Amino acid sequence: MKYICLLILVFSFLNLKAQDNYEIQVYGSETVEKGKTMVELHSNFTINGSKTVTNGELPTNHVEHETIEITHGWTSWFETGFYFFNSIGDAGRSAYVGSHIRPRVAAPQSWNWPVGVSVSTEFGFQKSAFSANTSTLEIRPIVDKKWNKLYISVNPTLEKSFKGPDENRGFTFSPNVKGSYDVTKVVALGLEYYGSTGPFFHYDAFKQQDHQLFVATDLNFDPQWEFNGGIGYGFTQNADKAIIKIIVGRRF
Repeated sequence: MKYICLLILVFSFLNLKAQDNYEIQVYGSETVEKGKTMVELHSNFTINGSKTVTNGELPTNHVEHETIEITHGWTSWFETGFYFFNSIGDAGRSAYVGSHIRPRVAAPQSWNWPVGVSVSTEFGFQKSAFSANTSTLEIRPIVDKKWNKLYISVNPTLEKSFKGPDENRGFTFSPNVKGSYDVTKVVALGLEYYGSTGPFFHYDAFKQQDHQLFVATDLNFDPQWEFNGGIGYGFTQNADKAIIKIIVGRRF
């Protein structure tokens, strides 16, 4: 618990406000246990983001986004998550933004596969002032593996807009990858990559793509709690340049 208090103190000291990415997370393959509910708060801040309106979207620079995620495990291999996106900022950027629903199925452990596998689908809406594509679908395959202290997860995600400037672009490819190493029994350190390359097999020019790399930590101090935090850098023209994130979750 002391680790959470320390990082929350740092978060407050920096006067962080948050960012345009509502949920910055590479998924693991495991679903929430049957009969359990996970409640998570995603707090993100864009230290250096966009400063002008683009396609009707408000700028991301120095705006806070707080996302509440509630996930319930229905069986040992099926869960459903619900998201409530919120924004806090000046110049009309404080608002409820939208909601998503996310059912997910996983390969049961009884199958004894050499890697963890699950598939998440996420659908919902968001206000046009915060996302020009107001109705979207995400299909996220998840493959992960733990070797002693080393953990790897790959999410080769596909995204589709049904309303907005990208509605005729088909599915876009948005790969996410995580690698971490257990420094101690409590602390794991690693890298997380988030990308968006444009339509599948018809990729955008590199400078129009979105690529972000995070240095992140996971704290495993209690099996009922989840903590992930990190700082990231966007290294293409369309990416927010500097981002900080914190995820705190509790199982009930």
